[in-house]
Amino acid sequence: MMSVHRLSLGGRLALLALVIPFLTACGDEKPAAGFQFPPSAVTVERVTPTSVDVKVEYAGRVRGSREVEVRARAGGILEERLYVEGQMVEEGEALFRIDSEPYEIALRRQQAELSNAQANLESANREWRRISDLFARNAVSERERDQAQTARELAQAQVTVAQAAVADAQLNLRYTHVAAPISGVTGMESVPEGSLIQQGALLTTITQNHPAHVHFALPETDAAARQLARSAMTGEERNHSYHARLMLPGGQVYEQSGAVDFTNSSIDPRTGTVTARAVFPNGDHQLVPGQFVRIQLVLQHLDNVFLIPPSAVADTRSGSQVFVIDDEQLAQVRVVELGPVVDGRQVILRGLEAGDRLVVNGHVALRPGAPVAVQNGE
Repeated sequence: MMSVHRLSLGGRLALLALVIPFLTACGDEKPAAGFQFPPSAVTVERVTPTSVDVKVEYAGRVRGSREVEVRARAGGILEERLYVEGQMVEEGEALFRIDSEPYEIALRRQQAELSNAQANLESANREWRRISDLFARNAVSERERDQAQTARELAQAQVTVAQAAVADAQLNLRYTHVAAPISGVTGMESVPEGSLIQQGALLTTITQNHPAHVHFALPETDAAARQLARSAMTGEERNHSYHARLMLPGGQVYEQSGAVDFTNSSIDPRTGTVTARAVFPNGDHQLVPGQFVRIQLVLQHLDNVFLIPPSAVADTRSGSQVFVIDDEQLAQVRVVELGPVVDGRQVILRGLEAGDRLVVNGHVALRPGAPVAVQNGE
């Protein structure tokens, strides 16, 4: 037999004329009357409305609400430390004692200067009264009266200067007893006892950690960052507080909740983050400044929403949709409005009703109105 590829053009056309009617006859065959596709096997889940908090987590560091440097306001020999390092102190409590003898001597000197100035003022006042009487009787000239008045005014000014010097000496003497400017936890002493210190020398630090501040950074691409930054720029955070929770290093949840009280109004171009701060009560001092924590923010509270598996949602040109099963065991399409994903579950804001039987498995090949066979107890 001659192979097909060697056939002439006329032979090929004749062969096609025989094959085409055969294929057409085969394609015209139809399924037998009454034939139906079997119902698709699906798994369903009955949905119920619920409430949910939209949360995000960030890494943060604990800081004191106030960190104050205690510095010497008077120079001299540091004679004694009056507190225990690392312990709580109250505002006004004595911390250090500086050698006060030089300042006591300076105070006595200024007090003596004040007494001298006061004596000169008394003398000038007596001279003024005497000259005034003589001038009234035309016994002295006007020039002599003016000189007496000037001397009296100069003496008064010297008394004022001396009084200021005494007050300054008293202030320096008080500075030899260094007191705590705020209540808080003391740090290590920066200068040992017996050292000669200069005015302004750092002695220690006091950290007020009740309440405690937690500083954290929000990524530039995070929707929460944009929301908090926008609130900071417009002042909306005054009317809305973002509640926060803390996870301690061991995984323990901090019992008391806090709130975000500050977000920067701009994004840091170097790091691409927005700086934020949350405030937490810390009466038991469980939060330690410098501690690494995880902060969880509640950005939004949603009521009457549905939580479904994310895999049950299909994205189409018409929008996001799901399949539900009606009372006649037929699949029906519902277009839904999506919310955020919370704890691995997709939030549905609109499109579902309480009691709907949602298809969670087997929906890939479903068509609207197709019969289904529910495989689970539903």
